[in-house]
Amino acid sequence: MTLVELMVALLLGLVVTGVAISVFLASRGSFKTNMAVGEVQDASRIAFELLTRDARQAGLTGCGNGSSMANVLKNGTGNGGNDWWADWGNAVHGYEANADDPAVTEGTATANRDATTDSVQLIGIEEGGLSVKSATTSSLTLWSAASNWANGDALVICDPDHAALVQLGSGSGTTSLSWVTSGSNPGNCTANLGFPTVPPAPPGTTACSADPYTYRANAMVSRLNAADWYVGVNPLGGRSLYRRTLTNSGGSLSETSQEIVRNVTDMQILYHENGEASYGDASTVADWNAVDAMQIALTLQSATRQSVAGANATPLTRTVTTVIALRNRVS
Repeated sequence: MTLVELMVALLLGLVVTGVAISVFLASRGSFKTNMAVGEVQDASRIAFELLTRDARQAGLTGCGNGSSMANVLKNGTGNGGNDWWADWGNAVHGYEANADDPAVTEGTATANRDATTDSVQLIGIEEGGLSVKSATTSSLTLWSAASNWANGDALVICDPDHAALVQLGSGSGTTSLSWVTSGSNPGNCTANLGFPTVPPAPPGTTACSADPYTYRANAMVSRLNAADWYVGVNPLGGRSLYRRTLTNSGGSLSETSQEIVRNVTDMQILYHENGEASYGDASTVADWNAVDAMQIALTLQSATRQSVAGANATPLTRTVTTVIALRNRVS
């Protein structure tokens, strides 16, 4: 073997090695891109699926009479309280970026809201309501046991006449429910569930004045579902999509925030009012009870970082938009 032959062989080996390395790097880059796209798609699918469930339940009682609600919770806005989840009149209520959302604190601590993003409150009922066998003015007998409910849960009871929002006092896990004695927080201002309740009470009457009412057989009872969706600070200092909802601890209701999808950096929401030709942001909504659809845009980042020649690896960023019809308000 001559020196020239050796040099030619080395050159050919370098070419082959270079081609192999180039193919490997291109394949790795393609794999990372596909991985990042898959992460964004999976995250957006989960986010929209869960958010859509809450949106479609907003304002729903199970009997189609959400506008006729006897709210006897002490913390309801009509009864002198100010808790957002006890205000059935705001079954759907959005907040524009830099507008104060009473459900959540803005700031840089974990689970605090990023004030540059939109948020929305959605109040309705959970799936899996139970049917009433018989009733008195302050108790119900169900056809099947309320095995997944706990004393202190907020319940929505309805029949063709009207609905009521009340806190369960006793009977969890059984077929007999009572609200005469309620949990320590917030409690009921009366055991009477007649419609309408009268807050504030006229002079000479007690707060939350209401007539006794006996619900009919086959009335429906469901647990209250209240959720505030927002983008907040996650434990790593990044941004995530959060859901703030109710938790029952020993019969007392309080609020807690749950991280739903990580690496959601922005949420922008537009609302459609019945009779309007276009969507508008929260600041333009004239009547929240007339909102029948939402257009939600989420900006998501991948956990996988892509390598770009001459630059540091960066995550893939995509903005995904969907439209949710509030089926309880769409005729």
